[in-house]
Parts: sequence; C-alpha cells; structure tokens
Amino acid sequence: MSKKYAVVGATGNVGREILQILSERGVAAKAVAAVASSRSTGMEVSYGEEDVLKVDALDDFDFSGVDMVLSSPGAKVSAEFAPRAAAAGAVVIDNSSHFRMDPDVPLVVPEVNPDALAGYRKKNIISNPNCSTIQMVVALKPLHDTAGIKRVIVSTYQSVSGAGKSGMDELFNQTRGVYMNEPEHKFQETFQKKIAFNVIPHIDVFMEDGATKEEWKMVVETKKILDPKIKVHATCVRVPVFIGHAEAINLELEKPLTAEEARVLLRDAPGVAVVDHRQDEGYVTPSECAGEDPVYVSRIREDATIENGLSLWVVADNLRKGAALNTVQIAESLATEYLGTST
Repeated sequence: MSKKYAVVGATGNVGREILQILSERGVAAKAVAAVASSRSTGMEVSYGEEDVLKVDALDDFDFSGVDMVLSSPGAKVSAEFAPRAAAAGAVVIDNSSHFRMDPDVPLVVPEVNPDALAGYRKKNIISNPNCSTIQMVVALKPLHDTAGIKRVIVSTYQSVSGAGKSGMDELFNQTRGVYMNEPEHKFQETFQKKIAFNVIPHIDVFMEDGATKEEWKMVVETKKILDPKIKVHATCVRVPVFIGHAEAINLELEKPLTAEEARVLLRDAPGVAVVDHRQDEGYVTPSECAGEDPVYVSRIREDATIENGLSLWVVADNLRKGAALNTVQIAESLATEYLGTST
C-alpha cells in the first residue's frame, strides 16, 4: 500500500534532492506534498523529470493523513513543527540537528544501525545524522564489527553546499569576483572568511573547549550510532568545492587488520564503493562523487606509527547520502519493517 508523504523544506537544496530521489527510486506514493515557509507558497518544485508540485505553507499545513514527513527546514523550524506533525500521526524523519541527541529519538543510518528504527514510536520522530557523520560511520561499520575501533582522528574537507544555496552562491560569486577584480569581501555573507581559493577551519559555532559544533556533532553522533566507547577527535574544514565532502580518517583498532583485509570488508559492505588503486587517478575526489549514491573509500593503508593503525580517504555526495538519500532510505526501511507495508 502506497503512502502519503510531505517534504518540508522542499525549496531548499536537500528538500529538492529528496523529491528527486523519491522519484528516482520509484517510491510508491499515494500523494506527495511540497511544504515550505509562507514566503515560498505557490512556488513550483520538480518531482522527478516530469511532475511539478506547488508549495504549501508550513504554518497552516494539515499533517493529518500524512504517513511520513521528510523534513529539512533547519533546527528552529523543526523544533516547532515536528511535534505538531508527530501528534497528528505522521512519522517525522528530520534532517536538522535539533532532535539528534534526544535519547528518545533514534539517530539512524540504515546501513549501520537499522535496529534503532524501532525506537521511533516514543516520539514519532527519527533523526538523520550530520552529513559528515553519515559517510564516516558507513565506512567505519564493517571495520568496527571485525577489529573494534578504539580511536578515530578525522579531518573533513566539506563542500559549500553543506551551508545551503547561499554557500554555493557565495563561492560562485567570489570566484567570479576574483577574475572581475571586484572587492574581496563584496560577496562575503555566509562564511566567516573568503571561501574562494581558500579553506576555512571553522564550521558552525565555537564551543568552550575550542571545538566547533560541527566537530562536536561528529563526536557525539558517532558514539550514539556506532559505539559509545569509541573516542573521536575531529577537525572540520570548509573548502571551495560545490558538492561532495571528503574525509581523511585515521583509526586505532583493537585488533590487527591489514589494508587488504580492510579492502575486502569494505567491498562487501552495504552502501560502500572501494576505489583504491595505488596509481594516478586510483582514488575518488568530491567532484567525481557528486550525484552518486555510494560512500567511496580510497587510500586504504596501514599506519605503522601506532599499534593496529589504519588510514582511509572517504568521499560522498553530502546532499545525497549525507542528507536526502539517507532520509529516503530511512523512510523505505520504516515502511517495510515497521509500518507493515512496503513503499
């Protein structure tokens, strides 16, 4: 039996991607509503290659009769509307950070902790993890299951699309401005410093211990999803790339694991594609993963400086697996395993 979906934040980067992926994957839908803020009411958004949906206003949208809400409107908006939608009987799959660390809200990556979905009944809300966390835990899951991960050191190289359309526009306008000899700060609104031809080691706000909130998210979310005993230290960096996050990950394992053994485990892991050839072009970069579903793993090698050390290069499309695709996968699993019907 098909279901009724509402996509909240439908005019944003992730919302539009959710609508595209719902169509691409052939999710059977009785109806799909595109919902956004009142200023977007009446706008049209694409649903697949041919269909167009008119946007409804979130403020007065009636969620009764909606089976699942696929949501990406931002934390403040989610905090206000998600409980209202859940009270009306819909299950909310939320991309914002607001509910992620709520002990009564599952934080789910279907390839990693699908059993956590059972906890959705407590509040009718499921959280989608941070984009950088998602791709990391997909790659770490098979290694942790086999050799046990003690410690993770991760440095991220995160694209501007993680900051929304405004971030993408800022990179485009600043890059053009360099060649047009325009003032350096003319287009600087979204990022703390110039992003064109630069990298910025600052994503989200700073916390008391010197970490940024983006780095904190990677720590606490990895513990909640994968294992609370894992120690994580993250440095998150914004880079002048439009789509696709990359991560350099160094692991300290409990048991020995060779690079070749890791390759075999990762090749067999759901959601992972291994491209690891020790030659020119034998690895994946962010521009190559844009529009793709897998989490790509390259540069798998042993680290001789620590006992049971291993290093990886992990790349994924942050708008797809890092957000929209993971949301749709959660919806598919929820419908099949817990709502008693298939999508």
